[in-house]
Amino acid sequence: MIELYDESRVTGRSPRAWKGFVSVDAEGRLEIPPEVARRHGFTPGSRVWVESGESGLAVLHRPVSALARVYVEPTNACNLDCRTCVRHVWDEPLGTMQPVVFGQVLEGVRATEPRPEVFFGGFGEPLGHPEILSMVDAAHEAGARTELITNGVLLDDGMARGLIQAGLDFLWVSLDGATPASYLDVRLGDELPRIIENLKDLRQLRYRLGSRVPKLGIAFVAMRRNLKDLPEVVSLGRRLGARKFHVSNVLPYTEEMRGEVLYGRSLWEDRYRFERLTLPRMDCSAALLEAWGKLTFRSDWTALVEREPGGPFDTCPFVARGSTSVRWDGKVSPCLPLLHAHESYLDETRRRNQAYFVGSLLEGPLRGVWEDPAYVRLRERLQEFDFSPCTVCNSCEMAEANVEDCFGSELPACGGCLWAQGFIRCP
Repeated sequence: MIELYDESRVTGRSPRAWKGFVSVDAEGRLEIPPEVARRHGFTPGSRVWVESGESGLAVLHRPVSALARVYVEPTNACNLDCRTCVRHVWDEPLGTMQPVVFGQVLEGVRATEPRPEVFFGGFGEPLGHPEILSMVDAAHEAGARTELITNGVLLDDGMARGLIQAGLDFLWVSLDGATPASYLDVRLGDELPRIIENLKDLRQLRYRLGSRVPKLGIAFVAMRRNLKDLPEVVSLGRRLGARKFHVSNVLPYTEEMRGEVLYGRSLWEDRYRFERLTLPRMDCSAALLEAWGKLTFRSDWTALVEREPGGPFDTCPFVARGSTSVRWDGKVSPCLPLLHAHESYLDETRRRNQAYFVGSLLEGPLRGVWEDPAYVRLRERLQEFDFSPCTVCNSCEMAEANVEDCFGSELPACGGCLWAQGFIRCP
């Protein structure tokens, strides 16, 4: 009835990629293979958001009932003071996650099938938590795939060895400059040489210990002041053994950073009026890049890319990933941007983003928070994304905060969220 093949055996890609035939029963219902259904959270009774592409083929999105990733903020403290940091516009107490909170995270992981990923990040430096190695090890032992993002300063030999032994699957390192001068210009600390040596040592240590993990990725925050460094950052990452590269725009928390954005015009351009131009597969040559530059000059890139279901417009990436976020003190939020109250700029508008929580792990288990009917309804609304278009309109006082909008939304009103419009991205 159903014939599938494991694409990883042919291409070496993740075993999560499947191709195959799916039957339609006598009542017109798709019969999805049990393993594929289990992997993507298609459990009996779940509601599935369906979106049609331009080819007419339907895209089945992950049900909001499926928990696939838990973002864990071990601490909101950091050892650097970067120009781009939210700490310039907030006044919140610093703290570290206590064992009782992380214990509840682990219980939630164990209670979920298939096991969700655990991503150590948030708004602090995870390696600054005194028990981070045991936390990674415990998540690994619970059966979760683990990722962590760091600025790399604290990644000395002992830390690198500990992360390897703990079974960390993937390590993201933030690099916003390829030279000591450009790194210092953003990070305000002369740490790039140390970080590079740390990553070289990590690679050598992996070889000596015969470990294939953690694999390495480089995260880059693009601004006017450092965009020219992006090719060199990628080149540096390749030399250090990076397998993935992740680029995000800067979220301007301050007036200074507002002048660094690379998407000022794209905030308000009408996505539905773009001319259509699609290109076939071509070799990435100097001639192609020159032609591409002329085509895209003074035009939003979406004019050249077919609109695919699921993004980059009006799509909450955190709901699409099946994720939830746990703050250092145990409070649970639908996404990373809502973990902490802060201010940022939406074009010229100073926007106040209130924190929003759906529960606390000090008051109940993670699965209980995840399955709370009010939280389920919020995820469904985020999947539909029925919010006012604040990033395009941005013309009334409601755009100055995320507490309400002209569609009648209450906190969180996500129409001005730059993550949902593809401007800001998290690994």
